[in-house]
Amino acid sequence: MAKAKVPKRPTRDEFVLEEIGNQLNEAKLENSEIVLTVWGKEEPVRGQIVLMDPRTGRVHIEWNGVTTKVPFMDIMRVDYPRD
Repeated sequence: MAKAKVPKRPTRDEFVLEEIGNQLNEAKLENSEIVLTVWGKEEPVRGQIVLMDPRTGRVHIEWNGVTTKVPFMDIMRVDYPRD
């Protein structure tokens, strides 16, 4: 049986990854609410960063008592909510 073809994650250079990392660090330090555009997800992920786990490479985002774990390499964009 043939495997379903899944589009590959777009590659980003080290400067883009560093900028995303800096934005995440700043949001964590300031306890800011953020909106993440995540590769492979229809809806953006919104909330506050509760943990950035270097061992697993995941960012833990909490919103309304629900924690979502997002792989760092899947984060395409970091924004701040406009409402």
